Amino acid sequence: MSATQTPQPPRSPKAATAPHSHSPASQATKETLEDYTLRFAPRSYRRWTPMVVATTALGGIAYMADFSIGAGIGLAHGTGNALVAIAVAAVVIFVTGFPLAYYGARYNIDLDLITRGSGFGYYGSVLTSVIFASFTFIFFALEGSIMAQGLKLGLGLPLWLGYLTSTLMVIPLVIYGMKALSKLQVWTTPIWLLLMVAPLVYLVATDPGTVDRFLAYAGTDGDGGVDTASVLLGAGVCLSLIAQIGEQIDYLRFMPPKTEANKRTWWTAVIMAGPGWVVLGALKQAIGVFLAVYILAEVGPAAATEPIQQFRGAFDAMMPSWLVVPLAVALVVISQIKINVTNAYSGSLAWTNSFTRVTRHYPGRLVFVLVNLGFALALMEADMFSFLNDILGFYSNCAIAWVVTVATDIGVNKYLLKLSPLAPEFRRGMLYAVNPVGVVAFLAASGLSIAMYFHALGDILQPYSPVAAAVIAFVLTPLMAVVTKGRYYLRRADDGIAEPLLDAEGNPSATTYDCHVCHLPYERPDVAACRTHDASVCSLCLSTDAVGDHVLPAGPTNV
Repeated sequence: MSATQTPQPPRSPKAATAPHSHSPASQATKETLEDYTLRFAPRSYRRWTPMVVATTALGGIAYMADFSIGAGIGLAHGTGNALVAIAVAAVVIFVTGFPLAYYGARYNIDLDLITRGSGFGYYGSVLTSVIFASFTFIFFALEGSIMAQGLKLGLGLPLWLGYLTSTLMVIPLVIYGMKALSKLQVWTTPIWLLLMVAPLVYLVATDPGTVDRFLAYAGTDGDGGVDTASVLLGAGVCLSLIAQIGEQIDYLRFMPPKTEANKRTWWTAVIMAGPGWVVLGALKQAIGVFLAVYILAEVGPAAATEPIQQFRGAFDAMMPSWLVVPLAVALVVISQIKINVTNAYSGSLAWTNSFTRVTRHYPGRLVFVLVNLGFALALMEADMFSFLNDILGFYSNCAIAWVVTVATDIGVNKYLLKLSPLAPEFRRGMLYAVNPVGVVAFLAASGLSIAMYFHALGDILQPYSPVAAAVIAFVLTPLMAVVTKGRYYLRRADDGIAEPLLDAEGNPSATTYDCHVCHLPYERPDVAACRTHDASVCSLCLSTDAVGDHVLPAGPTNV
C-alpha cells in the first residue's frame, strides 16, 4: 500500500476473528483463542473499563509464593532484616515497574514488544522473552507445589498426583485468554481476600502477644539486629518477583484509550495494577513472616514456610476443628488457580513470541500453553519447593538486569537523553535485529551479578549480586546509548503509510487497513507498507515472512 492510499473503513470486531486465508498467520487470526499474542491489542477488542482491567490484573497476584518467600527470609534472617529486605525490594520493583506499565497500557503492547523497541532490537529481545517464560513456569511450579501440599493435607492425594492435578486444571481456564480470565479474576477476588485477611485480623485482635513475638524474632542465623548482608540476601530473593510486571502488562495492554474524560480512572488503574501490585505483594511477604513465627513451635521450621500449614494454624485459632482444613485448602486452591492461569497465559505468549521470531513459523499459542505446563510439571516433580530460595536468588539477577535495562531506556534514554525513539516500535523491518544498547547492558549486568551470586568474586560480595545487577544495568544502558548515538534503535523511521500511528489524543489510531497476505483488517499500529506490493501487511505476516518479500528495506531513521 502506498503512503497516500485511503485507509479502509473500520470493520466490526467480529470481522477480525474469522480467517480468510491459509497464510502462515491464519492460525493467529482466530483471536478469541490467540488473544493478540504477537501484536498490538486493537481498540475494537478493548471493551473493558479501566477498573475491570485492573481487577483482572491484580487477581493474578493472588499467589501464595509471597507467604513462602517472606517466611523463608524471616526464619533465616529474623523479622527486622526480613521487613527491611521486603521494603527495599518493593521500592525497586515499584520504580522500575512504573514506566513499563505506562507503556503497556498507553500503547497496548506486551512487555516483549516494549523490550524490542527499548534497547534490544527485533531478535535481541528473544533473550528476555525466554527469561520471562522461565519466570512463568518457575512460579507455576511453585504455586502448583503449594496447591499439591494443600490437596495432600485436605484430600490425602500423593504429591505427584497433586502436581498433575494443579497443572491440568488450568488448561480449560487459560484457553480463551482475557475474556475468560477477566470473569474468573473479578468473581474470585472477594472470596480470596476474605479468606486471607479474616484469620490475621482475628489473631492480632485476640492475642496481641503474637505481634510482639513476631517483631522480636531473631532468625536462625542472626542476632535480632538489622545488617546489610542479610537485608540484601533477602531483597535478592524478593526481587526475583520483579518480572511479575510482565504478567501485569499482559492484562494492562487491554486498557481502553486514555482520554480527558477517563484520565483519572485510567491512571489509577494503571498505577494500581501496574507497579502497585508490589504493595500487596510486600504485605503478603510480611504476613508470611508473621504466620511462620506464629506456627514455628507447632510445625517446625521446614513446614513453617508452607502456606497450607501457615493458614491451617491461623484458621485453627478461630474456627471449629472440622472447618480448619477445608478453609485452608479452599484458600490455597483459589489462590493457585488465580495465579496459575496467569502464569500459563503469560508463559504461552512469551514462548510463542520467541519461537515465531526465530523460526518464522507460528504454531499457535495453545501449543505453548502445553509446553510451559510441561516445564512446570517437571520442576514440581523434581521437588523444586525444597530449594526455592536458591532458584529465586539465582533467577533474580537475570530478571533485575532485564527490567532495569528496559525501564532505564524508557525513563532516561527516551525522555531525558532523547536518544531512543519515544513511540514504541515492534514491527519487523522497522527495528535492527540486535540493538547493543540493551543487549550489552543486560548481558553485562546479569553475567557479573550471577558470578557474584556464585561467589566467583568472593564471599563478601555475594550478597550484593542483586544490587550489582540493578546498578550495572542502570549505568550501562544510557552509556551504551551515548556511545552508539542511538543509531541502532530504528532501522527505518517511515513505515510507508501516511497516517500517523497515534491519534490527536496520543492514543494508537483505530483506523483499519486490510493485510494483503491474510486479507484481514488490522488497526494502524499493527501494519506497515509491503516491500513488493502497493498494499499493507500486518505485523504477524511480517514475522512469518520466511523470505522477506514483504519486509521494508533499511531507510532513513530521523530519530
